[in-house]
Amino acid sequence: MTEQAWPWPTGAATGIGSLPGTDIAEAQRIVLGELPALPHLPELPARGPGADLLGRTAGLLVELPVELYAARWRIAPRPGRDLRRARDLMERDLDQLAEQAEEYAGPVKVQAAGPFTLAAALELPIGGRLLRDPGAVRDLAGSLGEGLRGHVAAVARRLPRASVLLQLDEPSLPAVLAGRVPTESGLGTHRPVEGEVARALLGGVIEAAGAPILVHCCAPDVPLELIRSAGAVGVALDLSLLTDLDPLGEAIDAGLGLLAGAAPTLPPAGGRAPTSAEVATRVRRVWDQLGFPRRRLAEQVVVTPACGLAGASPAYARAVLTACRDAGRRLAEE
Repeated sequence: MTEQAWPWPTGAATGIGSLPGTDIAEAQRIVLGELPALPHLPELPARGPGADLLGRTAGLLVELPVELYAARWRIAPRPGRDLRRARDLMERDLDQLAEQAEEYAGPVKVQAAGPFTLAAALELPIGGRLLRDPGAVRDLAGSLGEGLRGHVAAVARRLPRASVLLQLDEPSLPAVLAGRVPTESGLGTHRPVEGEVARALLGGVIEAAGAPILVHCCAPDVPLELIRSAGAVGVALDLSLLTDLDPLGEAIDAGLGLLAGAAPTLPPAGGRAPTSAEVATRVRRVWDQLGFPRRRLAEQVVVTPACGLAGASPAYARAVLTACRDAGRRLAEE
């Protein structure tokens, strides 16, 4: 296992991104209070179009305007009302982060959709997913990299004492690589993107962003080696979806950090949120199965919910963040 310094403190916990509700000030207070070692910029998709992951990220694109058409985001001929709304919401969120965390001096995480999840969701002006046009995918990746660099710089200006981490959400990446993204008719699928092409495009976005990059993928078959070799410092995944530990062990041994999704995003049948002991046990069990020394666990691993919490109740979401925070502290004390 490589010896290196991680861009987060030992025993850290964080959220994946989304939370329930529409009050960004309250959401940011909760995050800063419950996740003091690695807070993140909350996403509140309940606020409507432009507050969702796709809309927020599309608003960051450079010279590639978007609009809503039939409840889907598509490339637009010129900037319009939908794009202004997405950008206004982001500005409001960043202003709120700056107001509440002005003196914060640690790492802070922001999130955006990755290039392949965007390409699998955004539509071309003539119809059809952008993914069907390799040239358009390259243009999208270039625009996204430039936009993310500006976004990271905007966060750094507002929080001059903090260090910025950027999370790229890529839930569609395994489907893109395997050729499982359906066409508009539903009768076929888009051609798979070759691994080397995907690595180069993702690596270009990572290099352009100008911040340490985490890639989040809440799907089975996370392409861990591709993510690591593209230049990411960490991967966020749902521990409950792991079926083969060997690729994860190889990635961790090669130096990839792990954001371990160990708390369910929705309450089980009993309705009770997991305790910090239960969350810590889940993370510890996987780490021990991988065969790595316990002394490295709290350094290389960040405890997180399994995915975003937008679908949970406010009380459950807050309880999960608390459990993750305390689980991280438990693991650091061992």
